[in-house]
Amino acid sequence: MDENAVQRIKQLKEEKDVVILAHYYVDGEVQRIADYVGDSYYLSKVATKVKEKNILFCGVSFMGESAKILNPEKKVVMADQYADCPMAHMVTPERIAEVRAEYDDLAVVCYVNSTAEIKTYSDVCVTSSNAIRVVERIKAKNIFFIPDNNLGRYVAEKVPEKNFIFHDGFCHVHKGIEASAVEEAKRLQPEALVLTHPECTMDVLEISDFIGSTSEIIDFATRSDADKFIICTEMGVFFELMQKNPDKKFYSVGHRQFCPNMKLVTLDKVLNALETMEPEIILEPEVMEKALIPLQKMLELAE
Repeated sequence: MDENAVQRIKQLKEEKDVVILAHYYVDGEVQRIADYVGDSYYLSKVATKVKEKNILFCGVSFMGESAKILNPEKKVVMADQYADCPMAHMVTPERIAEVRAEYDDLAVVCYVNSTAEIKTYSDVCVTSSNAIRVVERIKAKNIFFIPDNNLGRYVAEKVPEKNFIFHDGFCHVHKGIEASAVEEAKRLQPEALVLTHPECTMDVLEISDFIGSTSEIIDFATRSDADKFIICTEMGVFFELMQKNPDKKFYSVGHRQFCPNMKLVTLDKVLNALETMEPEIILEPEVMEKALIPLQKMLELAE
């Protein structure tokens, strides 16, 4: 780690009144210098409580947009302007309108991994750690779950009293984790528990010992008496797992557990963003106003 860069980052943070928020999937060096590290739900809550006037977000664009929507008076800067989430763009306003026209008593439940525009067409947002809790508390009978198909199916299994309409979006990292690769990892490490993110496909979930969000995977491994784990999510999480559990062993399933967008965020880019205070998240006031409603609804229902 470049200690000069780290010292300069600390200095600029103080001078410019900046808080650094980082997702578990970014590089470990970046997680190390962040003020808060977490999954998207944790970071969305933290964003509403920080005292600093400026937020530097180390993650992908939808996360920075959410932070801006929840904090319209703060300046939100991204560490990398090109870090984006393909799944966030996998549903259209037209598709939402079609489903609304087809079903009465419908709630459009929007995974937080979506653009600000899509949030404006939604009734409530969810994250992987609160989706079940939120959907259980929604009054509507019909649930159009967007954009992630795998998470939607997982939630549907846990809330059978609702009627789900699924979309065909997906996370390429989690979809790329194949059951055959998990079986092979289990063959090589038969004592290891399989901990899996619900964005994975159903056949992978079925052979897992625990299913949960990124932060729930970390908490499970930390509390568990087991000392070996096969991790079915993006490999950035290994940094926090090993920080909290230096005596435990963590195994990946294969080379595909890698989000190139998250890895665009580097220490040098964090430093550059602090020096220039760019690229800033700019959203139309009307978009922010409308997108705030489902995000606030999520924070309210998830408590």
